[in-house]
Amino acid sequence: MENVARLLKESWTLVEEDRERLSGHFYARLFLLDPALRQLFPVQMTGQGDRLLEAIITAIHTVDDPESFDEFLRALGRDHRKYHVDDKHYATMGVALLDALRSTAGDGWNLEYDQAWRDAYAAIAAKMVAGAADDGNPPFWHAEVLTHERYGPDTAVLTCRALQHPLSWRAGQYVSLELPRFHPRVWRNYSVANAPNDDNVLEFHVRSPGAGWVSGALVRRVRPGHLLRLAAPMGSMTLDRTSERDILCVAGGVGLAPIKALVEELATYNRTRWVHVFYGARQAADLYGLAGLQELVAVHPWLSVTAACSDDRDFDGEVGDIPDVVARYGPWTTHDCYVSGSAQMVRSALRVLAADGVPPPNIRYDTFGDL
Repeated sequence: MENVARLLKESWTLVEEDRERLSGHFYARLFLLDPALRQLFPVQMTGQGDRLLEAIITAIHTVDDPESFDEFLRALGRDHRKYHVDDKHYATMGVALLDALRSTAGDGWNLEYDQAWRDAYAAIAAKMVAGAADDGNPPFWHAEVLTHERYGPDTAVLTCRALQHPLSWRAGQYVSLELPRFHPRVWRNYSVANAPNDDNVLEFHVRSPGAGWVSGALVRRVRPGHLLRLAAPMGSMTLDRTSERDILCVAGGVGLAPIKALVEELATYNRTRWVHVFYGARQAADLYGLAGLQELVAVHPWLSVTAACSDDRDFDGEVGDIPDVVARYGPWTTHDCYVSGSAQMVRSALRVLAADGVPPPNIRYDTFGDL
């Protein structure tokens, strides 16, 4: 598998600068091979190709790590049940993918690359099919919106209850969410903002400063009583209950959601681990969850919260980007670290923790676009 991994990464350099062309060719070929597949996708395909490519990139970079490769692809297979993908579709997607890679790579493509991708895709498809087959859950859950609260023009906190079937998740995980009323067949990822409970109630924090379809509708159009669809939980930013290390949590903006869930779960059993939460935003008005965190601090002596604003010089607290504030309070080398926020914020925080000497296995994070 080591040679296959090398060939995959080497061949990827031929196409990674032309992802838009690769994506366009893949979908054109896919729908030509099987026109019925078009109805599984949203009317507007904007962004769909990026998610495909991110999945491919993740797969080829984990192919030489069998445990991660297996776990990622089985979860991806389970998740694709929400799109009504079945076993026969994988063969068609494989043909379209290889054709798109050959066309985009041009003269640099060779038989070794071709065979490596054939072998890798066969393994990818097999693991995804196995993950879907092993899943006893429904492809998605219907959920009813219970509450919806706005914080300024761009942010909302909402709760919903999963109907019919129990939905099991772990604090720190995320789910894909669809709004069939407004944007059918368009799914976006959102972290669950509360710890698991017996009421099947999930909380989400959403920010939409731009014209994002799903996030915009969740902030501005969704009301109590509306129905959503939720896919199976994913993500590994979860607590290690066997660890005795203290905990550092870094949250930027609505990246507070999974951090809040982790703290809520810790509140049910923690007695020995200090937990330090750093929560940042641009302006004080954007720290919508600060009051709730401070209520938890008043109840749990093991919890501390440090808030920071990057663009509000009058803020009565730390001033600066939250990763820089975290660096001031280090070292964090003996902590389990959890990071959540925008991709840029997460990258900055990871650089700070790496410079501090935190072992990579002690850092957990998830990133996905705010659309």
